[in-house]
Amino acid sequence: MQPQLYEVRELHAQICQALADPTRIMILYALSEGPRNVSDLANALEVNQPTISRHLKILRERGMVNSERDGANINYSLSDQRVIQALDIMRAVLADQLAHQAQLVKGLKPA
Repeated sequence: MQPQLYEVRELHAQICQALADPTRIMILYALSEGPRNVSDLANALEVNQPTISRHLKILRERGMVNSERDGANINYSLSDQRVIQALDIMRAVLADQLAHQAQLVKGLKPA
């Protein structure tokens, strides 16, 4: 395998791993509304600050969020809005799968 192709696949896997946690997905959606600091995110998502910080570290390491110091606070923002588009596409796929499964179940029930 070509070294560049391996690196691309590895980066792809790392981004998918970052998206594999519901809290990180909620953080990304919250940041799609605009920059926020850890306290804002913790309050909005009803998750404790250390947990939010841990997830932000992972998202930052994967290049999915940016951080910018503003006095004593650090504000986080999406590095690329297309992440939200990708999440929305995945939600649409999931909704279609659930609708299909519901139709299958409906077909099994006696009328």
